[in-house]
Amino acid sequence: MTHLRIEPVVGDGMAEEWRHVHNVIVPPAAMELEDVRERGRRYRLENAYLGDVLVGCSTVRPPQGEDAVATVIARVLPEYRGRGFGTALYEKGLDHARVLGARVIETCVLAVNGDGTRFALARGFVEVDRYVLDGGSDEWIDLRLGPDREAV
Repeated sequence: MTHLRIEPVVGDGMAEEWRHVHNVIVPPAAMELEDVRERGRRYRLENAYLGDVLVGCSTVRPPQGEDAVATVIARVLPEYRGRGFGTALYEKGLDHARVLGARVIETCVLAVNGDGTRFALARGFVEVDRYVLDGGSDEWIDLRLGPDREAV
């Protein structure tokens, strides 16, 4: 992992790379480039590279509400999982959420993504909700860091 580089998404080229990883990991929520641009105005988007090879991406949604709940999502392409890249993306996102004042951290996983669910549970997240989006058929899981692992 010594060559892992995590960079903020800047410009359409990096946005297209972020979109690619997002769409591979969560195809029911596939985005177009304009969707990524809009998301990038509201959230911190980053890409992870092993040398020059794209291996993953992340999203940090800033704290919201009186509980200051931030969302940190790390995504790693299947062929690069199990090498610590997700942990690096997650920890960097968690640090950024804390800088923004987050007191509570959540994440969201497509239920069929067993790797993503196991990753979140192994880091102390607990399931708080399962749901299907209006008009959809795919189940999503919202998870929150347990009380012994809160952001502060």
